[in-house]
Amino acid sequence: MRVPLEWLREYCDPPLDVGGIEERLTMTGTKVEAIHHHGVPDPDGFVLGRVLSVSGHPDADRLSVCEVDLGPGREGGPVTIVCGAPNVAAGQVVAVAQPGAQMPDGTRLRRAKLRGVESEGMILAEDELELGADHAGIMDLTGVAARAGVEVGAALEALFPLGSDVIELEVTPNRPDCLAVYGVARELHAATGAPLAPAPWRTDPGSPGRLEGAEVEVLCPDLCPRFTARVFREVQIGPSPLWLKARLMAAGQRPINNVVDITNYVMLLTGQPLHAFDLKRVAGAHLTVRRAEPGERVETLDGTVRTLDDQMVLIADREGPTSIAGLMGGARSEVGPQTTSVLLEVANWDGPNIHRTAWALALRSEASARFEKGLAPESCDYAQALASTLMIELCGASLAPGMLDLRSPAAAGRASEPIRLRADRVRRILGIEVARERQVTILEALDFGVTASGEDLEVLVPPLRREDVTREADLIEEIARIAGLEELPATLPRRRGAYGLLSPEQRLRRRAVDLLVGLGLFEIMGWTFTSREALGELHLDESDPRADPVELANPLSEDQALLRTMLLGSLCAAAAHNAARDRSDFGIFEVGTVFGHDEAAASGTGVGERRMLGALLAGRALPAGWRSGDTPQADYFAMKGVLDALGEALGVRLAFRPAPSGAHPFLHPGRAAEIFASGAGMAEGDDGATAAGEACGWVGELHPLVLGGDLAGSPAMELDLERLVRLGAGVARTYRPIPVHPSLLRDLAVSLPQEISSEAVELAIREAAGAGGLLEGVRVFDVYTGEQVGEGRRSLALSLSFRAAERTLSEEDVAPAWEKILQRLRELGGELRA
Repeated sequence: MRVPLEWLREYCDPPLDVGGIEERLTMTGTKVEAIHHHGVPDPDGFVLGRVLSVSGHPDADRLSVCEVDLGPGREGGPVTIVCGAPNVAAGQVVAVAQPGAQMPDGTRLRRAKLRGVESEGMILAEDELELGADHAGIMDLTGVAARAGVEVGAALEALFPLGSDVIELEVTPNRPDCLAVYGVARELHAATGAPLAPAPWRTDPGSPGRLEGAEVEVLCPDLCPRFTARVFREVQIGPSPLWLKARLMAAGQRPINNVVDITNYVMLLTGQPLHAFDLKRVAGAHLTVRRAEPGERVETLDGTVRTLDDQMVLIADREGPTSIAGLMGGARSEVGPQTTSVLLEVANWDGPNIHRTAWALALRSEASARFEKGLAPESCDYAQALASTLMIELCGASLAPGMLDLRSPAAAGRASEPIRLRADRVRRILGIEVARERQVTILEALDFGVTASGEDLEVLVPPLRREDVTREADLIEEIARIAGLEELPATLPRRRGAYGLLSPEQRLRRRAVDLLVGLGLFEIMGWTFTSREALGELHLDESDPRADPVELANPLSEDQALLRTMLLGSLCAAAAHNAARDRSDFGIFEVGTVFGHDEAAASGTGVGERRMLGALLAGRALPAGWRSGDTPQADYFAMKGVLDALGEALGVRLAFRPAPSGAHPFLHPGRAAEIFASGAGMAEGDDGATAAGEACGWVGELHPLVLGGDLAGSPAMELDLERLVRLGAGVARTYRPIPVHPSLLRDLAVSLPQEISSEAVELAIREAAGAGGLLEGVRVFDVYTGEQVGEGRRSLALSLSFRAAERTLSEEDVAPAWEKILQRLRELGGELRA
């Protein structure tokens, strides 16, 4: 909402500059987004002149040489000005910019020679002062100056404002009253205590009674709570006065003609949109408000033919649609130069329906921006009264007797019930004492009706605030924001058994993030939205649920039309972004939400969501050093090491199984694994549970078709963080003192079939040694394949560590466990090599 300060001060003029007004409005809840300047920066140098003579330019057919009188007080007599306007004529009173005057674009005029003739100024068109859009000719101010009694030589600003600061407001959806200049003036009045001028609609030249010459029927009263109409005869279409054009231009509206400009002016001043029909172009002088038929089309004022659906409301005459209700009028009944009779419609529309229609048609207008926030039916009276006054004054119109006024039962019986405002409640909520007299002053300044009821107040909400203020707490908020939120003491809310502690799940999530940061990975935050193209780059099979994303009803753009099903897309995008900037050695991770179709979702929307943890390593596994030289690239085993550390930190055992062929097409075949987790939180019969635990993610090296170049083969993983946290939440973390007795180390080498994983060997050794026994750790330190172990077999070299807390172990102490371990390895098909 753009509010010209010059216009605002007409209704409320506090002794503050624009900065002071900005501060008071913002601090009381009406945020000032920006301050602009419209028109000329400085009115000095702009005067009224009279054209004494006009002669042709000796060296240019389209230029005229004018002698201009700038008033009796000017030394040197008339000045010569070269002008290119075709309508300049002797005897005209014109607007003149003298040398040194600063134009709206910041340019300073100077004396100049135009085709050999020296020009001492400029005769102005209205667009050169940002008073309008017309550049066809200069402004002839003869009649305007005569009516205002302003003499030649006077400052041009005596006729109309040449410039004004413009306050741009960010109006919240609950405050449609602040989408009106008078509504903002009321806010300023309450915030500063400066007097508020009477409402501009306080007098109404109209009369009640039946309206002759036009008929209206409303077939959807649920979407049109109120429809009013007046008829004006003998309308004289022409340009608006310059003061009206200046205000519209400063407020961001383009002047059209006096009738259209009046509708825009009244909308800006009252906040209530209105529309003018050329009554002679309304077939049968009959309008019908109804829902559109599916596929019905209407040509709007911007020349576009729009197709409607049956949820949209239109206004039609006997020959078909004439306008889209609450958004834009139609070309068929547009007011034009030939218009002599006008039907002025001021109606109230259902806000949610207007909002839906505007988005569906991609047609958001100044009118729809107001209707969608919820206007009061009473606003129609304000707009009709003010518009009628201006139609008579500026268009010479004759107002027909009567007014058509159709109201739905809901609108007709809609009245606010008084709200009781208790003094002790104000004191308890705000924490300070606000005198009752001050409360009354604030509420009455905001147009609330206030009556005393003992120590309390009975408050009647004005129609324009009815949707916003519905309870006692809302009234207290009004008092607080005007009395000064900055005056409220800083207090903490009362606590009843509340403790500022993290839940076990929250602690585990933080532990996971802290671990990854400690390992040198950087956290990223990717977009929750994605596109079909980005999803296609992962080469998912059509039958894969991850290839069936949830589509957004109102996406921000085509690139953000879907909800992501994996974190991998944002990880790859971040990796490619860094690699393109010569950063190729890094690790990144993200904790984020992925979405999918789930009819059983608790939200009831059919959309399920899961909290996931994803990571990607690129480049070297470790930085190169002067002693180690170049280090190997990060691979599957580097990422597996990250996962092992993560599982240990969360108290969850992670197991890895080769991924089925084609299960993850974005990973290298043969270099991908499924991840299973087990822990204290695992319940029998859990979804996805196997002997290895619950399926909770995948890990592997990325396929070159997903990430190529230096990033080809980068390892990545994705885990169901919620499942991991649940499994780890029940783990009791116990601590033992540092051992004081040495460990006993035994190494062995065993030849095994290649299909037996090292993980299976480690589990077998631990099972054979027995839980709570002397075995402390198992580590694979070498793997060998070759002729010495035979085809289809491989040799694993393992180091086993034994320890007792109370004594130093001997060979005899570990012999029983050692024999059991060897026997278990033989059962797996193992042969001892050493």
